Amino acid sequence: MERIRQAAGRSKDVRFTALWHHVADVNRLREEYFALNRNSAPGVDGQTWKQYGQDLEANLQDLSGRLHRGAYHAKPVQRVYIPKPDGRQRPIGIPTLEDKLVQRATAKVLSAVYEADFMGFSYGFRPNRGCHDALDALAVGISHRKVNWVLGADIRGFFDTLSHEWLVKFVEHRIADRRVVRHVKKWLNAGVLEDGKRMQVEEGTPQGGSISPLLANIYLHYAFDLWAHQWRKTQAHGDVIIVRYADDFVVGFQHRQDAEQFLADLRERFAKFNLEPHPEKTRVFRFGRFADQDRAERGEGKPETFNFLGFTHSCGKTRKGKFIVLRRPMKRRLRAKLQAIKEELKRRLHDPVVSVGRWLRTVVDGWTRYFAVPLTYDSLETFRREVIWLWRKAILRRSQTGRMPWREMIPLANRWLPRPRICHPYPWERLRV
Repeated sequence: MERIRQAAGRSKDVRFTALWHHVADVNRLREEYFALNRNSAPGVDGQTWKQYGQDLEANLQDLSGRLHRGAYHAKPVQRVYIPKPDGRQRPIGIPTLEDKLVQRATAKVLSAVYEADFMGFSYGFRPNRGCHDALDALAVGISHRKVNWVLGADIRGFFDTLSHEWLVKFVEHRIADRRVVRHVKKWLNAGVLEDGKRMQVEEGTPQGGSISPLLANIYLHYAFDLWAHQWRKTQAHGDVIIVRYADDFVVGFQHRQDAEQFLADLRERFAKFNLEPHPEKTRVFRFGRFADQDRAERGEGKPETFNFLGFTHSCGKTRKGKFIVLRRPMKRRLRAKLQAIKEELKRRLHDPVVSVGRWLRTVVDGWTRYFAVPLTYDSLETFRREVIWLWRKAILRRSQTGRMPWREMIPLANRWLPRPRICHPYPWERLRV
Protein backbone atom coordinates (compact mmCIF):
# COMPACT_ATOMS: atom_id res chain seq x y z
CA MET A 1 0.00 0.00 0.00
CA GLU A 2 2.86 2.40 0.75
CA ARG A 3 4.40 1.80 -2.68
CA ILE A 4 1.02 2.49 -4.29
CA ARG A 5 0.69 5.72 -2.31
CA GLN A 6 4.16 6.82 -3.33
CA ALA A 7 3.54 6.07 -7.01
CA ALA A 8 0.21 7.93 -6.90
CA GLY A 9 1.85 10.91 -5.20
CA ARG A 10 4.67 11.16 -7.72
CA SER A 11 2.36 11.67 -10.69
CA LYS A 12 -1.30 12.55 -11.07
CA ASP A 13 -1.30 10.96 -14.55
CA VAL A 14 -0.18 7.44 -13.58
CA ARG A 15 -2.84 4.78 -14.23
CA PHE A 16 -2.62 1.63 -12.13
CA THR A 17 -2.89 -1.59 -14.10
CA ALA A 18 -2.36 -4.27 -11.45
CA LEU A 19 -4.30 -3.78 -8.21
CA TRP A 20 -6.77 -6.64 -8.03
CA HIS A 21 -4.34 -9.17 -6.54
CA HIS A 22 -4.08 -6.88 -3.50
CA VAL A 23 -7.87 -7.07 -3.10
CA ALA A 24 -8.04 -10.84 -3.53
CA ASP A 25 -5.26 -11.52 -1.02
CA VAL A 26 -6.43 -13.87 1.75
CA ASN A 27 -4.61 -11.94 4.45
CA ARG A 28 -6.31 -8.70 3.44
CA LEU A 29 -9.73 -10.36 3.35
CA ARG A 30 -9.10 -11.84 6.80
CA GLU A 31 -8.08 -8.42 8.11
CA GLU A 32 -11.30 -6.89 6.78
CA TYR A 33 -13.38 -9.71 8.27
CA PHE A 34 -12.13 -8.99 11.79
CA ALA A 35 -12.62 -5.25 11.22
CA LEU A 36 -16.36 -5.72 10.56
CA ASN A 37 -19.02 -4.95 13.12
CA ARG A 38 -19.84 -8.37 14.54
CA ASN A 39 -23.44 -7.42 15.31
CA SER A 40 -24.29 -5.79 11.98
CA ALA A 41 -27.44 -6.89 10.16
CA PRO A 42 -27.05 -9.64 7.54
CA GLY A 43 -27.65 -9.06 3.84
CA VAL A 44 -30.00 -10.84 1.47
CA ASP A 45 -28.32 -14.22 2.09
CA GLY A 46 -28.95 -13.99 5.85
CA GLN A 47 -25.34 -14.87 6.69
CA THR A 48 -23.99 -13.33 9.89
CA TRP A 49 -20.44 -12.58 10.96
CA LYS A 50 -20.45 -15.48 13.40
CA GLN A 51 -21.78 -17.99 10.87
CA TYR A 52 -19.17 -17.03 8.28
CA GLY A 53 -16.41 -17.35 10.85
CA GLN A 54 -17.29 -20.91 11.84
CA ASP A 55 -15.22 -22.11 8.86
CA LEU A 56 -13.38 -18.87 8.24
CA GLU A 57 -10.19 -20.04 6.53
CA ALA A 58 -12.01 -22.28 4.07
CA ASN A 59 -14.50 -19.50 3.29
CA LEU A 60 -11.73 -16.95 2.74
CA GLN A 61 -9.75 -19.32 0.52
CA ASP A 62 -12.87 -20.00 -1.54
CA LEU A 63 -13.65 -16.27 -1.82
CA SER A 64 -10.07 -15.44 -2.80
CA GLY A 65 -10.14 -18.15 -5.47
CA ARG A 66 -13.38 -16.81 -6.95
CA LEU A 67 -11.95 -13.29 -7.00
CA HIS A 68 -8.85 -14.47 -8.86
CA ARG A 69 -10.87 -16.56 -11.35
CA GLY A 70 -13.46 -13.88 -11.97
CA ALA A 71 -16.20 -16.14 -10.57
CA TYR A 72 -17.27 -13.76 -7.83
CA HIS A 73 -20.78 -12.31 -8.28
CA ALA A 74 -22.12 -9.31 -6.38
CA LYS A 75 -25.51 -9.83 -4.74
CA PRO A 76 -28.25 -7.19 -4.45
CA VAL A 77 -28.29 -5.14 -1.28
CA GLN A 78 -31.06 -5.40 1.28
CA ARG A 79 -32.81 -2.03 1.45
CA VAL A 80 -34.05 -0.79 4.82
CA TYR A 81 -35.15 2.65 5.97
CA ILE A 82 -34.02 4.62 9.00
CA PRO A 83 -35.69 7.82 10.23
CA LYS A 84 -34.01 11.16 9.49
CA PRO A 85 -34.09 14.11 11.94
CA ASP A 86 -36.58 15.93 9.70
CA GLY A 87 -39.06 13.05 9.88
CA ARG A 88 -38.32 11.57 6.46
CA GLN A 89 -36.87 8.12 5.82
CA ARG A 90 -33.30 7.53 4.67
CA PRO A 91 -32.80 4.41 2.47
CA ILE A 92 -29.85 2.27 3.56
CA GLY A 93 -28.43 -0.68 1.65
CA ILE A 94 -27.10 -3.71 3.55
CA PRO A 95 -24.65 -5.78 1.45
CA THR A 96 -23.98 -9.45 2.08
CA LEU A 97 -21.02 -10.27 4.30
CA GLU A 98 -18.79 -11.35 1.40
CA ASP A 99 -19.66 -8.20 -0.52
CA LYS A 100 -18.67 -6.18 2.54
CA LEU A 101 -15.30 -7.94 2.69
CA VAL A 102 -14.50 -7.40 -0.98
CA GLN A 103 -15.78 -3.83 -0.98
CA ARG A 104 -13.75 -2.93 2.10
CA ALA A 105 -10.61 -4.49 0.63
CA THR A 106 -11.18 -2.67 -2.68
CA ALA A 107 -11.84 0.62 -0.91
CA LYS A 108 -8.60 0.31 1.06
CA VAL A 109 -6.56 -0.36 -2.07
CA LEU A 110 -8.21 2.46 -4.04
CA SER A 111 -7.81 4.85 -1.11
CA ALA A 112 -4.05 4.40 -1.37
CA VAL A 113 -4.35 5.85 -4.88
CA TYR A 114 -6.95 8.55 -4.38
CA GLU A 115 -5.71 9.93 -1.07
CA ALA A 116 -2.85 11.38 -3.10
CA ASP A 117 -5.40 13.17 -5.31
CA PHE A 118 -8.14 14.34 -2.97
CA MET A 119 -8.20 18.01 -2.06
CA GLY A 120 -7.37 19.26 1.42
CA PHE A 121 -10.84 20.76 1.91
CA SER A 122 -12.50 17.35 1.48
CA TYR A 123 -13.11 15.77 4.90
CA GLY A 124 -15.82 13.14 4.58
CA PHE A 125 -15.05 9.43 4.92
CA ARG A 126 -11.29 9.79 4.70
CA PRO A 127 -8.53 8.29 6.88
CA ASN A 128 -7.57 10.40 9.89
CA ARG A 129 -10.27 12.96 9.11
CA GLY A 130 -13.71 13.44 10.59
CA CYS A 131 -16.61 15.75 11.21
CA HIS A 132 -14.79 17.82 13.83
CA ASP A 133 -11.85 18.42 11.52
CA ALA A 134 -14.28 19.85 8.97
CA LEU A 135 -16.08 21.91 11.62
CA ASP A 136 -12.82 23.35 12.94
CA ALA A 137 -11.50 24.08 9.46
CA LEU A 138 -14.69 26.00 8.72
CA ALA A 139 -14.57 27.96 11.99
CA VAL A 140 -10.91 28.87 11.57
CA GLY A 141 -11.39 29.76 7.90
CA ILE A 142 -14.28 32.13 8.62
CA SER A 143 -12.52 33.67 11.62
CA HIS A 144 -9.04 34.12 10.15
CA ARG A 145 -9.71 34.79 6.47
CA LYS A 146 -11.62 37.64 4.84
CA VAL A 147 -15.01 35.95 4.77
CA ASN A 148 -18.06 38.22 4.55
CA TRP A 149 -20.48 36.01 2.62
CA VAL A 150 -21.26 32.33 2.95
CA LEU A 151 -22.76 29.83 0.52
CA GLY A 152 -24.30 26.91 2.40
CA ALA A 153 -25.11 24.06 0.02
CA ASP A 154 -26.36 20.51 -0.07
CA ILE A 155 -26.69 18.23 -3.10
CA ARG A 156 -30.23 17.07 -3.71
CA GLY A 157 -30.50 13.28 -3.38
CA PHE A 158 -26.81 12.84 -4.17
CA PHE A 159 -26.45 9.14 -3.34
CA ASP A 160 -29.60 8.39 -5.34
CA THR A 161 -28.79 10.40 -8.47
CA LEU A 162 -25.07 10.16 -9.25
CA SER A 163 -24.47 8.89 -12.76
CA HIS A 164 -23.01 5.39 -13.11
CA GLU A 165 -21.54 6.31 -16.49
CA TRP A 166 -19.67 9.32 -15.13
CA LEU A 167 -18.54 7.44 -12.04
CA VAL A 168 -16.95 4.67 -14.11
CA LYS A 169 -15.20 7.30 -16.25
CA PHE A 170 -13.85 8.98 -13.14
CA VAL A 171 -12.54 5.67 -11.78
CA GLU A 172 -10.91 4.82 -15.10
CA HIS A 173 -9.05 8.12 -15.03
CA ARG A 174 -6.71 6.56 -12.46
CA ILE A 175 -7.48 2.83 -12.52
CA ALA A 176 -6.59 0.81 -15.63
CA ASP A 177 -7.01 -2.60 -13.98
CA ARG A 178 -10.08 -3.91 -15.77
CA ARG A 179 -10.89 -6.30 -12.94
CA VAL A 180 -11.27 -3.43 -10.47
CA VAL A 181 -13.45 -1.45 -12.87
CA ARG A 182 -15.54 -4.52 -13.67
CA HIS A 183 -16.29 -5.17 -10.01
CA VAL A 184 -17.19 -1.53 -9.40
CA LYS A 185 -19.72 -1.93 -12.22
CA LYS A 186 -21.00 -5.14 -10.60
CA TRP A 187 -21.73 -3.36 -7.32
CA LEU A 188 -23.39 -0.45 -9.08
CA ASN A 189 -25.61 -2.78 -11.12
CA ALA A 190 -26.36 -5.36 -8.42
CA GLY A 191 -29.68 -3.69 -7.61
CA VAL A 192 -31.61 -3.67 -4.35
CA LEU A 193 -34.00 -6.09 -2.69
CA GLU A 194 -37.03 -4.45 -1.08
CA ASP A 195 -40.10 -6.31 0.21
CA GLY A 196 -38.82 -9.46 -1.50
CA LYS A 197 -38.62 -7.81 -4.94
CA ARG A 198 -35.38 -7.15 -6.76
CA MET A 199 -35.14 -3.76 -8.44
CA GLN A 200 -32.49 -2.63 -10.89
CA VAL A 201 -30.92 0.72 -10.10
CA GLU A 202 -29.92 2.84 -13.09
CA GLU A 203 -28.23 5.61 -11.09
CA GLY A 204 -26.96 6.25 -7.58
CA THR A 205 -25.09 4.09 -5.10
CA PRO A 206 -26.76 2.64 -1.98
CA GLN A 207 -25.79 4.28 1.29
CA GLY A 208 -24.47 1.63 3.63
CA GLY A 209 -22.18 -0.12 1.19
CA SER A 210 -18.55 -0.27 2.31
CA ILE A 211 -17.29 1.22 -0.93
CA SER A 212 -20.07 3.81 -1.42
CA PRO A 213 -18.35 6.61 0.57
CA LEU A 214 -15.15 6.28 -1.47
CA LEU A 215 -17.06 6.21 -4.77
CA ALA A 216 -18.98 9.31 -3.66
CA ASN A 217 -15.73 11.10 -2.87
CA ILE A 218 -14.27 10.13 -6.25
CA TYR A 219 -17.37 11.44 -8.00
CA LEU A 220 -17.35 14.77 -6.16
CA HIS A 221 -13.57 15.09 -6.50
CA TYR A 222 -13.96 15.38 -10.25
CA ALA A 223 -17.42 16.96 -10.39
CA PHE A 224 -16.85 19.59 -7.69
CA ASP A 225 -13.50 19.71 -5.88
CA LEU A 226 -11.14 20.17 -8.83
CA TRP A 227 -13.51 22.64 -10.47
CA ALA A 228 -14.02 24.66 -7.24
CA HIS A 229 -10.28 24.80 -6.61
CA GLN A 230 -9.64 26.04 -10.14
CA TRP A 231 -12.49 28.56 -9.88
CA ARG A 232 -11.02 29.91 -6.67
CA LYS A 233 -7.63 30.44 -8.32
CA THR A 234 -8.78 31.92 -11.62
CA GLN A 235 -12.13 33.69 -11.15
CA ALA A 236 -12.39 34.85 -7.54
CA HIS A 237 -11.63 38.50 -6.80
CA GLY A 238 -11.01 37.94 -3.09
CA ASP A 239 -10.54 35.25 -0.46
CA VAL A 240 -12.49 31.99 -0.83
CA ILE A 241 -12.59 29.11 1.66
CA ILE A 242 -14.14 25.70 0.97
CA VAL A 243 -15.08 22.90 3.35
CA ARG A 244 -16.81 19.77 2.06
CA TYR A 245 -18.00 16.75 4.01
CA ALA A 246 -19.57 14.16 1.67
CA ASP A 247 -22.40 15.92 -0.19
CA ASP A 248 -22.65 18.80 2.30
CA PHE A 249 -20.36 21.78 1.77
CA VAL A 250 -19.88 25.41 2.79
CA VAL A 251 -18.02 28.05 0.79
CA GLY A 252 -16.99 31.41 2.25
CA PHE A 253 -16.32 34.52 0.13
CA GLN A 254 -14.86 37.94 0.67
CA HIS A 255 -17.14 39.53 -1.95
CA ARG A 256 -20.85 39.03 -2.59
CA GLN A 257 -20.29 39.13 -6.34
CA ASP A 258 -17.98 36.11 -6.09
CA ALA A 259 -20.55 34.19 -4.03
CA GLU A 260 -23.40 34.80 -6.47
CA GLN A 261 -21.25 34.03 -9.51
CA PHE A 262 -19.94 30.84 -7.90
CA LEU A 263 -23.49 29.64 -7.22
CA ALA A 264 -24.58 30.35 -10.81
CA ASP A 265 -21.54 28.53 -12.20
CA LEU A 266 -22.06 25.69 -9.70
CA ARG A 267 -25.58 25.03 -10.97
CA GLU A 268 -24.28 24.89 -14.52
CA ARG A 269 -21.41 22.62 -13.50
CA PHE A 270 -23.60 20.21 -11.55
CA ALA A 271 -26.10 19.93 -14.42
CA LYS A 272 -23.39 18.25 -16.51
CA PHE A 273 -23.04 15.45 -13.94
CA ASN A 274 -26.70 14.78 -13.12
CA LEU A 275 -26.47 16.75 -9.87
CA GLU A 276 -28.50 19.64 -8.47
CA PRO A 277 -27.99 21.92 -5.44
CA HIS A 278 -30.86 21.44 -3.01
CA PRO A 279 -33.18 24.45 -3.61
CA GLU A 280 -34.16 24.78 0.06
CA LYS A 281 -30.74 24.17 1.59
CA THR A 282 -28.62 26.22 -0.81
CA ARG A 283 -28.38 29.99 -0.24
CA VAL A 284 -25.98 32.93 -0.10
CA PHE A 285 -26.12 35.16 3.00
CA ARG A 286 -24.11 37.69 4.99
CA PHE A 287 -21.85 36.14 7.61
CA GLY A 288 -18.55 36.96 9.26
CA ARG A 289 -16.84 39.47 11.51
CA PHE A 290 -18.58 42.48 9.94
CA ALA A 291 -22.02 40.93 9.42
CA ASP A 292 -23.42 42.08 12.76
CA GLN A 293 -22.44 45.73 12.21
CA ASP A 294 -23.49 45.75 8.56
CA ARG A 295 -26.96 44.29 9.21
CA ALA A 296 -27.48 46.61 12.19
CA GLU A 297 -26.79 49.63 9.98
CA ARG A 298 -29.36 48.35 7.51
CA GLY A 299 -31.87 47.65 10.28
CA GLU A 300 -31.98 43.95 9.39
CA GLY A 301 -31.43 42.47 12.85
CA LYS A 302 -28.98 39.75 13.78
CA PRO A 303 -26.96 37.91 11.08
CA GLU A 304 -28.43 34.72 9.67
CA THR A 305 -27.31 31.33 10.90
CA PHE A 306 -26.61 28.14 8.98
CA ASN A 307 -26.48 24.43 9.73
CA PHE A 308 -23.54 22.16 9.01
CA LEU A 309 -22.85 18.64 10.33
CA GLY A 310 -25.46 18.82 13.06
CA PHE A 311 -24.45 22.24 14.40
CA THR A 312 -26.08 25.64 13.97
CA HIS A 313 -23.38 28.23 13.24
CA SER A 314 -23.87 31.87 14.23
CA CYS A 315 -21.83 35.04 14.60
CA GLY A 316 -20.63 35.79 18.12
CA LYS A 317 -17.98 37.57 20.14
CA THR A 318 -15.63 36.62 22.94
CA ARG A 319 -15.57 38.50 26.24
CA LYS A 320 -12.83 40.70 24.77
CA GLY A 321 -15.02 41.57 21.78
CA LYS A 322 -13.23 39.39 19.24
CA PHE A 323 -15.32 37.75 16.52
CA ILE A 324 -15.95 34.03 16.91
CA VAL A 325 -18.09 31.43 15.16
CA LEU A 326 -20.54 30.06 17.72
CA ARG A 327 -21.70 26.47 17.29
CA ARG A 328 -24.74 24.92 18.94
CA PRO A 329 -26.48 21.56 18.41
CA MET A 330 -29.31 21.99 15.91
CA LYS A 331 -32.66 22.32 17.68
CA ARG A 332 -34.23 19.88 15.24
CA ARG A 333 -31.59 17.29 16.07
CA LEU A 334 -32.10 17.87 19.78
CA ARG A 335 -35.88 17.44 19.57
CA ALA A 336 -35.55 14.33 17.41
CA LYS A 337 -33.08 12.74 19.80
CA LEU A 338 -35.24 13.45 22.85
CA GLN A 339 -38.28 12.03 21.06
CA ALA A 340 -36.33 8.86 20.22
CA ILE A 341 -35.26 8.53 23.87
CA LYS A 342 -38.87 8.98 24.98
CA GLU A 343 -40.06 6.20 22.68
CA GLU A 344 -37.28 3.87 23.79
CA LEU A 345 -38.06 4.54 27.46
CA LYS A 346 -41.64 3.45 26.79
CA ARG A 347 -40.34 0.24 25.29
CA ARG A 348 -38.06 -0.32 28.29
CA LEU A 349 -40.77 0.62 30.78
CA HIS A 350 -40.53 -2.62 32.74
CA ASP A 351 -36.77 -3.10 32.48
CA PRO A 352 -34.71 -2.85 35.68
CA VAL A 353 -33.64 0.68 36.57
CA VAL A 354 -29.99 -0.39 36.42
CA SER A 355 -30.43 -1.62 32.84
CA VAL A 356 -32.15 1.59 31.76
CA GLY A 357 -29.46 3.64 33.52
CA ARG A 358 -26.68 1.86 31.64
CA TRP A 359 -28.44 2.48 28.32
CA LEU A 360 -29.06 6.16 29.08
CA ARG A 361 -25.42 6.59 30.05
CA THR A 362 -24.31 5.43 26.60
CA VAL A 363 -26.85 7.77 24.94
CA VAL A 364 -25.81 10.85 26.93
CA ASP A 365 -22.13 10.00 26.57
CA GLY A 366 -22.46 9.56 22.79
CA TRP A 367 -24.30 12.87 22.43
CA THR A 368 -21.66 14.61 24.56
CA ARG A 369 -18.73 13.15 22.66
CA TYR A 370 -20.02 14.60 19.39
CA PHE A 371 -21.55 17.93 20.42
CA ALA A 372 -19.17 18.88 23.25
CA VAL A 373 -17.23 21.55 21.36
CA PRO A 374 -16.12 24.72 23.21
CA LEU A 375 -18.90 27.09 24.32
CA THR A 376 -21.64 24.42 24.20
CA TYR A 377 -21.75 23.59 27.93
CA ASP A 378 -25.22 25.14 28.38
CA SER A 379 -26.61 23.09 25.47
CA LEU A 380 -25.13 19.89 26.90
CA GLU A 381 -26.61 20.66 30.30
CA THR A 382 -30.02 21.29 28.71
CA PHE A 383 -29.89 17.91 26.94
CA ARG A 384 -28.96 16.08 30.15
CA ARG A 385 -31.70 17.88 32.10
CA GLU A 386 -34.31 16.92 29.50
CA VAL A 387 -33.18 13.29 29.62
CA ILE A 388 -33.58 13.31 33.41
CA TRP A 389 -37.13 14.66 33.07
CA LEU A 390 -38.02 11.93 30.54
CA TRP A 391 -36.52 9.23 32.76
CA ARG A 392 -38.42 10.49 35.80
CA LYS A 393 -41.70 10.44 33.85
CA ALA A 394 -40.99 6.87 32.76
CA ILE A 395 -40.30 5.83 36.36
CA LEU A 396 -43.54 7.50 37.51
CA ARG A 397 -45.51 5.48 34.95
CA ARG A 398 -44.26 2.21 36.37
CA SER A 399 -44.47 3.28 40.02
CA GLN A 400 -47.41 1.92 42.01
CA THR A 401 -47.45 5.02 44.19
CA GLY A 402 -47.01 7.46 41.30
CA ARG A 403 -44.28 9.26 43.23
CA MET A 404 -40.60 9.85 42.45
CA PRO A 405 -39.29 12.70 44.64
CA TRP A 406 -36.42 14.73 43.25
CA ARG A 407 -34.32 13.95 46.32
CA GLU A 408 -34.23 10.37 45.00
CA MET A 409 -34.15 11.21 41.29
CA ILE A 410 -31.13 13.51 41.42
CA PRO A 411 -28.78 10.93 43.01
CA LEU A 412 -30.02 8.33 40.52
CA ALA A 413 -29.31 10.67 37.58
CA ASN A 414 -25.90 11.59 38.98
CA ARG A 415 -25.02 7.92 39.26
CA TRP A 416 -25.84 7.00 35.65
CA LEU A 417 -25.82 10.14 33.53
CA PRO A 418 -22.37 11.70 32.97
CA ARG A 419 -21.98 15.39 33.67
CA PRO A 420 -21.44 17.70 30.68
CA ARG A 421 -17.83 18.16 29.72
CA ILE A 422 -16.08 19.74 26.75
CA CYS A 423 -14.39 16.99 24.74
CA HIS A 424 -12.88 18.97 21.86
CA PRO A 425 -10.29 21.77 21.76
CA TYR A 426 -10.87 25.20 20.32
CA PRO A 427 -10.72 25.11 16.50
CA TRP A 428 -7.49 27.12 16.28
CA GLU A 429 -5.83 24.71 18.69
CA ARG A 430 -6.58 21.75 16.42
CA LEU A 431 -5.57 23.32 13.10
CA ARG A 432 -5.16 26.43 11.05
CA VAL A 433 -6.11 26.72 7.40
